[in-house]
Amino acid sequence: MTHTKPTLYMFPASTTCRPILLFCAQHGIELEHVVVNLMTGEHMADAYRSINPAQRVPVLRDGALLLTESSSILKYLAEKVNSPTYPKGDPIRRARINERMDWFNTGFYMDFGYNLVYPQVLPHIKRSDADVQAATLELGASNSARWLTQLDEHWIGPERNYVCDDEISLADYFGWGLVSMGELIGQRLERYPNVTRWLETMNRLPASTEVNAAFDGWVASLDGQSFRSVA
Repeated sequence: MTHTKPTLYMFPASTTCRPILLFCAQHGIELEHVVVNLMTGEHMADAYRSINPAQRVPVLRDGALLLTESSSILKYLAEKVNSPTYPKGDPIRRARINERMDWFNTGFYMDFGYNLVYPQVLPHIKRSDADVQAATLELGASNSARWLTQLDEHWIGPERNYVCDDEISLADYFGWGLVSMGELIGQRLERYPNVTRWLETMNRLPASTEVNAAFDGWVASLDGQSFRSVA
């Protein structure tokens, strides 16, 4: 019997696609990749709306299953391969992983992503009014400082290597994608040494260089521009 590979609709530089790409590379999961070019607005076309009405990436198609949301896709794939990054037999650790992933995906992502990074690097998210744009960036920077402090001092802290404990989990893959997008605006993290140490650990994973290639190219294309970042 021939088994069809799952298909991932993705953009290789995407904040939410890179965690899936890294997880799959580390776990030997083979996917068919369909690139949806966010920079040309391909995700807004009618053809893609039929795949994801939210018109975002990523989307995973696996047989009859069509699954959206990066966090949900990661959990599904981890279940399929029985990954220790989302252990079936440890409900307490899974609860912690779910908590951290939800934390990244709510307040942190809203402020760091949609109120700070994205309005400066994605034209369709930039506010058309200059005063509104400035106020949005100020709010994003102020709140992101609070979230980064929590991540640095509470979730990771000086004693842990990862977001939950000393073992890598899905929360690390997911959070790595969201926090590292700060490179697009030249975000410096000296004030957050534990976050810096954690990111360095994630970037040493064998597949990270290849997975980050498109993202690194995007970062390089923005070099020399002036951005608002967390002080």
